Amino acid sequence: MAEKAFPAPTATTAPAGSFSVHLELLNLDFRSLLSGSSDSNRLLSLPKRLLLDRFAGRKEKLVTRVIICDYLKGLGIITDELEGLELPSTVEVMRERVEFLQKMGLTIDDMNEYPLMLACSVRKNIIPVLSYLEKIGISRSKLGEFVKNYPQVLHASVVVELVPVVKFLRGLDVEKQDIGYVLQKYPELLGFKLEGTMSTSVAYLVSIGVNPRDIGPMVTQYPYFLGMRVGTMIKPLCDYLVSLGLPKMILARMLEKRAYILGYDLEETVKPNVDCLISFGIRREAIASIIAQYPQILGLPLKAKLSSQQYFFSLKLKIDPEKFARVIEKMPQIVSLNQHVIMKPFEFLLGRGISPEDVVHMVVKCPQLLAQRVELMKNSYYYFKSEMGRPVKELVDFPEYFTYSLESRIKPRYQSLQSRGIRGSLNWFLNCSDRRFEERLQGDYIDADTAGPPFYLGGKLVLPGSEMVSDQEEDSDDEVLYRRTVSL
Repeated sequence: MAEKAFPAPTATTAPAGSFSVHLELLNLDFRSLLSGSSDSNRLLSLPKRLLLDRFAGRKEKLVTRVIICDYLKGLGIITDELEGLELPSTVEVMRERVEFLQKMGLTIDDMNEYPLMLACSVRKNIIPVLSYLEKIGISRSKLGEFVKNYPQVLHASVVVELVPVVKFLRGLDVEKQDIGYVLQKYPELLGFKLEGTMSTSVAYLVSIGVNPRDIGPMVTQYPYFLGMRVGTMIKPLCDYLVSLGLPKMILARMLEKRAYILGYDLEETVKPNVDCLISFGIRREAIASIIAQYPQILGLPLKAKLSSQQYFFSLKLKIDPEKFARVIEKMPQIVSLNQHVIMKPFEFLLGRGISPEDVVHMVVKCPQLLAQRVELMKNSYYYFKSEMGRPVKELVDFPEYFTYSLESRIKPRYQSLQSRGIRGSLNWFLNCSDRRFEERLQGDYIDADTAGPPFYLGGKLVLPGSEMVSDQEEDSDDEVLYRRTVSL
């Protein structure tokens, strides 16, 4: 983590009973002065009245400290850390501090967790800091909790320490109304040096392709990365993901939308999860695609989830471990999908008279079927049988049919075919962009069906020869891959 910009005041350690020792030493000095001993010659070089006043003032301060500490001990506050720190001149002032903190919602236990807060003046430290925190968006009802989580803020100078950090966050495009939210999530930001970890982490992310304009939303979502050291946390994680075959551009897009990935522990979580995927039959070359589709998989308790789902698929769906691995490659979200949800579309397809073997074929070819709402599948199936009048075998060959919108794609395209007297397969008229569909309608012949493309949730489909089906065919290869594999 980054160094703090304003270290809390430190206290010297004093032996037990040090107040009484100091007081006795002071009395000895005072008696020596009045007796006129040789040891007091240097002191007597000063005006005697001034010396008397000075010794009387020191004695009064020590007596006051003893009284204040006795008061705090009576409340159950441990005062060891307060020795060596300047305390208020009267016990009434200390009582005011304690009562002020209690009104904020802090308990005696909270004060014992960080007793140095009792060294902060209500008027000079606490009120200015709290007023500024409220000004930047932390509600008054949350101030006590904020101080409890980060009591060091009470030592801060508003102008010297707090204002520059808030300006830095605004400079990263964190919205003004989000500043309070960000600081409540990660109040330690107020103690970081601007030229330290915060700046270097941002600079590194931009260097690997993160859009500077997305840094602000990333901070709002997951501010903790500003406190992560690049060399020991951020860079090793990014380098490892790139080594798995994930292009930097895709990695950058992932981080823009899911900055919390940076919080996954590389050695304790990420690497073991990648090894776990491979142990369940996932091909190494498919790992990058799996991460791009479902980045959260890097931080899950993956072994338990995969074991449970693999057993369920084998027992209930009659899908063996090898086919289960292919399902995960195409739709890794399956590892987190509720088993009750999975059974509904599976049973729906069986209920339509499709054989169990064919349903298994459909699921392995298009696992997204298992995430479909049965109500929508019913509507699409009814249209397929009543309006199209086609054999069920076409659905077995192209199960992706159920993943298209009935109203916005299936109906209008089928009606266009009907109006022109054209008959084409489901794959031919559904698995293409609007522009390609219009070109096919205007063509003098119907191009033959090709093998069905691999299907990925939330994006484009890949036709043989790496031809991308898209309305915007000028996209870069990396951007196309990202849109194909990541649903944002």
